[in-house]
Amino acid sequence: MDFQALLSQLPQETLFVLLAYGVVLGAYLVAVPLALYVWINLRWYRMSKFERLGVYGLVFLFFPGMIVFAPFINLRLSGQGEV
Repeated sequence: MDFQALLSQLPQETLFVLLAYGVVLGAYLVAVPLALYVWINLRWYRMSKFERLGVYGLVFLFFPGMIVFAPFINLRLSGQGEV
């Protein structure tokens, strides 16, 4: 049995629910964590204490997605250059 035949047997509502789960999962594991990494990198030195508290709360909330990208993103400080 091929994939197209399997899809034709499923009701339309089931396909819609599977698509919705895929969108939510993609946002939770990919889109929001990447946006959060960009936000943290751009605002690190200018954040207020309340913004930092909110960002850390979002890091806690989206921790699984942050772990997925952690090995590939370098957020170390750039340093003072040649010494």
